[in-house]
Amino acid sequence: MAGFRALAEQVRNPRLVTARRRTALRKCLERFAPYGHRATWHHLCTRAGFAVHDREPDPARLVAALAELEEARALWLAYEEEFAARRRREKHEGIRQPGALDDWHRRTWGGYDIVPCVSPQRHPAARLCEVLRRVIAAMEAGRPRRDCPVCGSTRFVWVPGPEGCPTAGPACRECGVVAPVAVLAPETLHAAAAGAYGREASAAA
Repeated sequence: MAGFRALAEQVRNPRLVTARRRTALRKCLERFAPYGHRATWHHLCTRAGFAVHDREPDPARLVAALAELEEARALWLAYEEEFAARRRREKHEGIRQPGALDDWHRRTWGGYDIVPCVSPQRHPAARLCEVLRRVIAAMEAGRPRRDCPVCGSTRFVWVPGPEGCPTAGPACRECGVVAPVAVLAPETLHAAAAGAYGREASAAA
């Protein structure tokens, strides 16, 4: 099975037909998809300027989408290296109890559903790397906040779901991301949980 880098080379390969290059880009999302597969694909298509179901998009637009994905992946890999180094230091110092950052990192291991979106069509407008940078900064700050770490909105609705489901939790009604529980203040979580899901969540989606 080809890895991310090998697939990226296929996307850039001008000798391959466009449909195969598009397929390679889709497969890249099986290795790294910060919003989840469908939402990340919709985001990349929207920003690069080609339709989600376009089988023969402009190759230059495919490469532009790949460049944004690679930029975000490089940021995430650097964060994972820093995270691993920090955990080694903490274990050396006798700190074994995992914290909120550790719990979040475990759930996002591998770069999938790092910042899940309730709806594939509803996601932040900013570049992927900028969204990841904001969420990482909010988690590392360790200070519960009342606003969305991505867009700054204070309007959330709680989306129900089974334990461990990435799209269950406090969803921002503005940008559509499900924010990490650990980054939000208790009163914000309470307000989100108190909201009616049906009509309210539809606005978030």
